[in-house]
Amino acid sequence: MNNTLRTILITFVVIIVGAGLFFGGVVYSQMRNWYAGYGPGSMMGNGYAPYQSNDQQFYGPGGMMGGGGMMGSGGYGGMMGGYGALNGVTPLSVDDARQAVESYLASFGNDDLEIKEIMAFDNNAYAIITEKSTGVGAFELLVDPVTKAVFPEYGPNMMWNLKYGMMSGFGGYGMMGPGMMMGGGYGPGGMMNGFGFGNETQIPDVSTEMRISAEEAAQAAQNYLDTYYPGVEVSNEITAFYGYYTLDIEREGKIIGMLSINGFTRQVFPHTWHGTFIEMSEE
Repeated sequence: MNNTLRTILITFVVIIVGAGLFFGGVVYSQMRNWYAGYGPGSMMGNGYAPYQSNDQQFYGPGGMMGGGGMMGSGGYGGMMGGYGALNGVTPLSVDDARQAVESYLASFGNDDLEIKEIMAFDNNAYAIITEKSTGVGAFELLVDPVTKAVFPEYGPNMMWNLKYGMMSGFGGYGMMGPGMMMGGGYGPGGMMNGFGFGNETQIPDVSTEMRISAEEAAQAAQNYLDTYYPGVEVSNEITAFYGYYTLDIEREGKIIGMLSINGFTRQVFPHTWHGTFIEMSEE
């Protein structure tokens, strides 16, 4: 092998190794950010740092999942709509959203799951799924207004849900279960797409008890609103899930969005992706 060819080969190897190290560093950095910013106790901490006061952690305005913050671009009319309304998209009706969610749930083959509530916003439709046997909230779903695709809601539903979420630590039922990472489509079997329910797995036995009561969670939410959005109040609608609560918030008696409260730490997490509320139906 002559010197020229040897030099070319060495240079090529160095480039490949360097590229590999660079890519590995990027992946490692992203994974660190994921676990540091999204893990339990620091929910979405990157860009949405908690503020702690009197044993309660708040998530201040601005930066939620990289969006425009709690108020979005529409003021109180679009409370929680951090990304603004989708241009040229007709919002789903409650009936259309219900049909999509029912079809989604039917694919699981789990008769214990049922729809508790459907809410239509201009960015998406939202559904609360509960367990018939316990009455406890199982998980929250979103429905895309264009494709009618149904998928698990991001935020607390993924990171705080001890039974059906990413941190539940069980196989096929978790959103990060085997064979789900970056899966295609919005049905069961895809990261951010489905819970991957399967007959071969057992639902984990998770306690419904939380350190924070529903009343304390509502007060934590109101403290947050009084701090950042005076005049906005919590509603009487509060649902307990495995590890957290979700409740509606109102201004002058009209729903403008929702918050989730960690059932152990009192962390308050605003849902910024819904947009403007349109209508709802309780089953």
